[in-house]
Amino acid sequence: MTTLTIREKLEKREFEWLSDIATKSANSKGRKIQEPQSDLRTDFQRDRDRILHSKAFRRLKHKTQVFLSPFDDHFRTRLTHTLEVSQIGRTIARALDLNEDLVEAIALGHDLGHTPFGHCGEGVLNELVPGGFHHNIQSVRVVEVLEKLNLCQETIEGIKTHTWGFTPTTPEGKVVQLADKIAYINHDIEDSIRAGVISESDLPKDCIEYFSSNQSKRLNKMITEVVNHSIGKTEISDIAMSEEAWGYTTKLRQWMFENVYNDESMAKLEERKARRVIKELFYLYCGMLKEICPPERIIRVVTDYISGMTDRYAVERFKENFIPMGIKCSAREDYLYKLANSTDC
Repeated sequence: MTTLTIREKLEKREFEWLSDIATKSANSKGRKIQEPQSDLRTDFQRDRDRILHSKAFRRLKHKTQVFLSPFDDHFRTRLTHTLEVSQIGRTIARALDLNEDLVEAIALGHDLGHTPFGHCGEGVLNELVPGGFHHNIQSVRVVEVLEKLNLCQETIEGIKTHTWGFTPTTPEGKVVQLADKIAYINHDIEDSIRAGVISESDLPKDCIEYFSSNQSKRLNKMITEVVNHSIGKTEISDIAMSEEAWGYTTKLRQWMFENVYNDESMAKLEERKARRVIKELFYLYCGMLKEICPPERIIRVVTDYISGMTDRYAVERFKENFIPMGIKCSAREDYLYKLANSTDC
C-alpha cells in the first residue's frame, strides 16, 4: 500500500472539504519553470511562503498607506494593510469553503510593486514612464522578474487582478479584490480620525446607520455581507456583497475620495514634496545610466529601482543627491548599477 505524503493528504482534503468552485492546488496551472513538489506543502502554501520571505515583502513596512512617513506608531503602513487584507480574505474564504492558502498568497503579494509614498508615488511614475505605471502590474514584475519567485499562475493572476477594473480568474482572486477594498476603506477611516483629518460625525449618516459607527462592527458587517450573499454561488462574479450593502460601501468609498484622498486634504499636504522626490530621483538616475545602459532599458531599470524603494530610503537618496551636507563617504547606488547590468530585466 502506497503511503501518501503530507502534501498529497492536504490535496486530497481540499477535494473533500472545499466547494466545487474552489481552486484546488492539485489542479494548479503550474509554474513557468517546472520544479519538484514539496512533500510537506501544497503549491499555494509554497507561494505564500516565498512571498513572505521575499525582500519586497519586508520593505512594505516602510512604505506609505495613506499618511506619509508617520511618526505615530499606530498609523497603517503598506505592510499592515497587506496583513489586514490577508486576514479579511482568509475569513471570507474559510466561510465560503474556498482555498485559504491561495487567498493568503495573493493577499500577501498584491502590493509588492507599490511605490514609496503610496499612490502619490504611483501617480508620478505613471506620468513619467511611457505607457504608464500601475502597481499591480509592477507587483507581477516583482515576483516574476526581480525576485524570481516562480509562483503558480493562479497566484500571479490574483495579484494582477486585485485592482478594481480587472476581472479575477479564480474565486480566491475575487475574494482578495473585495478584501482589499474592505480593508482600506475601514482602516483609512480610522487613521484619518486619528490624524484629525475627519471626525466620526463627518461620515455619511446613512452609511453609518447601515454599517455602524464602530470600526469593528462596520468591518464585521461588510465581511458578513460578502459571506451571506455569496454562499452557495457557483460563479466567480457572484462572490459579492448584496446590492444594498455594496451601494453603501461605494458611497463611503466615494466620500473618502472627496474628503481624505483629494489633493486639498490635510492627509495629502506633504505629497507635493513627495512628488518632487520621486521626479528628481527619476531624472537623476536616468542621467546616471546614459553611459552604461542601452537607452531602451534605462527607464525600465530606473522604474524598477525607484518603485522598490521605501519612503525613508527615497528621502535619504534625495537628501544625499540634492541637499548640501558635510563631507563624508557618499553611498554608491550599487543596486541601481546591478539592475542596469543584469540580463534578466
